[in-house]
Amino acid sequence: MKFSVARLCGGQALMAVSADVMDIDMEAAARKIEEEGLRIQTKDDQMIVYEWNGMETTLYRPGKVMFFPLSDKATCIRFATDILEKYRRYRIPFRT
Repeated sequence: MKFSVARLCGGQALMAVSADVMDIDMEAAARKIEEEGLRIQTKDDQMIVYEWNGMETTLYRPGKVMFFPLSDKATCIRFATDILEKYRRYRIPFRT
């Protein structure tokens, strides 16, 4: 999986953005998160905010994951890969 990584919140947070086209089923992801015993703070049809690995983690429908606090890009990519492998559902783009 390939990512671009952006620093947010004055460098205290990182967001990994997947290069793959994704459309995550947020209801299914929320059920899986809760089955894992993780506490969801906020959820809607575009994002889920929950505590994971001692961080506030936000999973976004198009395949973005934000971690706060986190400053190491390699760790961000590793964590985002772990999370997206569990929750992704690929959307096949239309070809003309």
